[in-house]
Amino acid sequence: MSQASPITTREAGFAPAYSPGSSKAFLSENMKSRIGGGLESLGYTLAGMVLLLAVWWLGGRMVAASDDLYAFADFAPVPTLIRLTDMIRTGEAFQITVPSLFRIASGLFWAIAIGVPVGILVGAIAGFRKLTNVPFQFLRMISPLSWMPIAVMAFATWEGAIVFLISVAAIWPVLFSTASGLRRIEPSWFKVARNLGARPWHMLFVIILPAISQDILSGIRLALGVAWIILVPAEYLGVTSGLGYAINDARDTLEYDRLAATVVIIGVIGFSLDSLLQLAIAKLSWLRSS
Repeated sequence: MSQASPITTREAGFAPAYSPGSSKAFLSENMKSRIGGGLESLGYTLAGMVLLLAVWWLGGRMVAASDDLYAFADFAPVPTLIRLTDMIRTGEAFQITVPSLFRIASGLFWAIAIGVPVGILVGAIAGFRKLTNVPFQFLRMISPLSWMPIAVMAFATWEGAIVFLISVAAIWPVLFSTASGLRRIEPSWFKVARNLGARPWHMLFVIILPAISQDILSGIRLALGVAWIILVPAEYLGVTSGLGYAINDARDTLEYDRLAATVVIIGVIGFSLDSLLQLAIAKLSWLRSS
């Protein structure tokens, strides 16, 4: 008498709870997808840089071929890159960059120190938000460089005036991003915290700041972009250091290759700082979603 063979889970219509082979295949496909996406992004980046260099080279050739514009031929890529290499080798690039980074850091510090607390008040207190909405929007629309004469008269040093202009430019993105992030917090979080006996300081550091950290960083990223644009014309004031001063000095001495090299330095540093903030924002997004 033959015995009936036992029915397996697969024959009964149930998939096994764990399959090492399928798990490895999934990881392999996921890795391939990520690598493929990274290579595609890198390809587009390289293609964009090649296109930019080609347009720059073509513009340099057109300038060099013009009798009226021949004096500006050093704006072309080859003279610029040669001068940039020399500036890096001699340390000039470092010397003109450090003062500007210090001014940017100082301006952003004050923008964050003022913008985040005020933004929390705007987002948390409806009456304060209604009271300050029109004044803040009015002040936000004034060009930061419009404050230059006032800054020169109000501050005893040129450094203070420049930091003030950077702070005025950077404070609004930080303030409004902070307020917007706080208004998106789930109200039930505060109710639960109050029921558990949380004090205002606990709610600030345990609920509010972690919840809006990504919004604050997004505001800082926008503020950095605005401040970086304001930096160069602000450094045209009476200072004798920095990237803006280097551009002004190169223009006065007709060193157009040095001027173009300084512009490249400004672009590289600004792009690098923005990329670092993007990575920080992405990291916070992953932590918050997990």
